Amino acid sequence: MTDDDEPAETFYSEDRWQNWLTRVGEEDLDPESEDFARLYFNLQNDTTIAIAKIITAVEDGHLDEEEALDKLEFINDIVLAEPEFDAENKLLLLDSVQTSLIPVFYAAEEYLIGGAVEEQPLDDNITDAVAGAAEEDEDAALAYLVQAGTQIIDGTEFDGSDIEELDSWLVSEWLNGLDSLQDAFADPEVIEEDDD
Repeated sequence: MTDDDEPAETFYSEDRWQNWLTRVGEEDLDPESEDFARLYFNLQNDTTIAIAKIITAVEDGHLDEEEALDKLEFINDIVLAEPEFDAENKLLLLDSVQTSLIPVFYAAEEYLIGGAVEEQPLDDNITDAVAGAAEEDEDAALAYLVQAGTQIIDGTEFDGSDIEELDSWLVSEWLNGLDSLQDAFADPEVIEEDDD
């Protein structure tokens, strides 16, 4: 990961995502089970770690902004592609993972282009996102969470434990993604694909 011409596959690969999809296809998933939750977090964290590594490579001088954005887009295209499953429980899992990663991808892109957005503190962004969702303004909610995401990448601590249960499934998933993003920078350990 030290050369400017590192291929995008250095950070993530189509095969890696396909291996996760194969695993999802083989599992008998109960949405209420621990196995379902573990697989959800593994897929999510595996992607956020790759995103964190791209940003770290830029900060270490191993990638320039344009290369990093290309690699980010490469991962985005793989991970957010429409899954080919018929089973509702498997589609639910993947939809949840993909939804959670939307603000992560946007925040990473925003951060690479312009750094952290410091218009207001992170906690205010979260509060405004929750308020936006309550008013059914999902675009505003996402925009606030993207700003929060850039601040998380910049090192601001996000404590999701203070947030009460939300009426908005969408914002809950987006916040899960930001939590995963913070973990990726704090402890960027590779998730083993065959982890039970």
